[in-house]
Amino acid sequence: MGTDREPIAVIGTGYVGLVTAAGFAQLGSDVWCVDVDAEKIARLNRGEVPIYEPGLEECVARNRGRLHFSSELSPALEHARLLFVAVGTPPTYSGDADLSAVDQVVGAMPSSDRHALVMKSTVPVGTGAAIRRMFDLQGKSGFGYVSCPEFLKEGSALSDFLKPDRVVIGDDRDWAGDAVVKLYEPFDAPLVRTDIASAEMIKLASNAFLATKISFINEIAVVCEETGADVLKVAQGMGLDERIGPKFLRAGIGWGGSCFGKDVTALKKLAANTGYQFQLLNASLEVNELQKRRIVAKLQKHLGRLVGKRIGLLGLAFKPDTDDMRDAASLVLAARLQAEGARVTAFDPVAEEVARGLITGVEFCPSAMDCAEGCDAIVLVTEWREFRELDFVEMARRMRGRLVLDGRNFFDPGTIQSAGLTYEGVGRR
Repeated sequence: MGTDREPIAVIGTGYVGLVTAAGFAQLGSDVWCVDVDAEKIARLNRGEVPIYEPGLEECVARNRGRLHFSSELSPALEHARLLFVAVGTPPTYSGDADLSAVDQVVGAMPSSDRHALVMKSTVPVGTGAAIRRMFDLQGKSGFGYVSCPEFLKEGSALSDFLKPDRVVIGDDRDWAGDAVVKLYEPFDAPLVRTDIASAEMIKLASNAFLATKISFINEIAVVCEETGADVLKVAQGMGLDERIGPKFLRAGIGWGGSCFGKDVTALKKLAANTGYQFQLLNASLEVNELQKRRIVAKLQKHLGRLVGKRIGLLGLAFKPDTDDMRDAASLVLAARLQAEGARVTAFDPVAEEVARGLITGVEFCPSAMDCAEGCDAIVLVTEWREFRELDFVEMARRMRGRLVLDGRNFFDPGTIQSAGLTYEGVGRR
């Protein structure tokens, strides 16, 4: 890429912010990154990447000369007119999005007619209009605003940024929107340019639909178990219909992470605030919670009472190739198993450090085999690729019991059964 690309700023250096900064730097932009966490900025200035994401550390190192990290806003305002906002918007107890970090960013902006905020953070529909009103009240009516939601999947976020399946830009058809469109010109992806409210809704609706699709196949898996059907074959047959497609039809423990639960709840709350009860999303959330608890019921079916039983959890992160523990199934499983009197061991190749701050009473192990030592049952929670190479004959020798509960339908049942172990998946015969 050429070096004549427009410099930008990124406010917030979490998953979305740091990936966005590294991606634009890879394309040739100078990027001024701002974060209120001074320790995180110090680590980034030392070349340390504080999150695990495949390829990100190498990309940051490769583009070190284009990336500038500071806890001060002024360098970003001096060098860039487009300020990408990638701060957290976690759910509140009421289910609404917590926009306090967004409000702080808006409040910190000066009066300007040459700058624009570009919203990457996931926000409720109507946030752009509210920010416009705040700018007007603060005497900053000239400050531009663009909605440009992110569609990054943790574990493949950098690849998703560089090769997006679509770019969504919501704006008022002004200079700021034109500038963001030009910034994304090198991407070979369909561009949806629309109004701000529609761009905000596209993000929420996309995640809510995907979460509901997963919950649907999980309910089909329950029915498969009762009728003798195999959910893998059912999903294969469904996915060949181009109206349905094969993605997000993998039955398992349920979805987690920082997006689906938050965005489904936010959309449900948004609808409720207008007087409409979004029943489908209520069901999607309920199914997802029940799916995790069905794992405990499966263990009880095989082992009886779990008091004194030793249960090993393989994988802790909410999905492979990330250390993100937000809304991870392992959090619910560990808590429920301990509540039933079980002793829990766990192994994750990446997420242990983060998990230690969230899970208590669990014995963390240095390897999968150590996790299986003396266990009455093993539960696959996160389908890390390295688990495919497990020696189940050795695992059978180390375990006290025989049960392998495959919460992601990841293992080959025949391989496990040939090792003398009992296999149970989700919705499989």
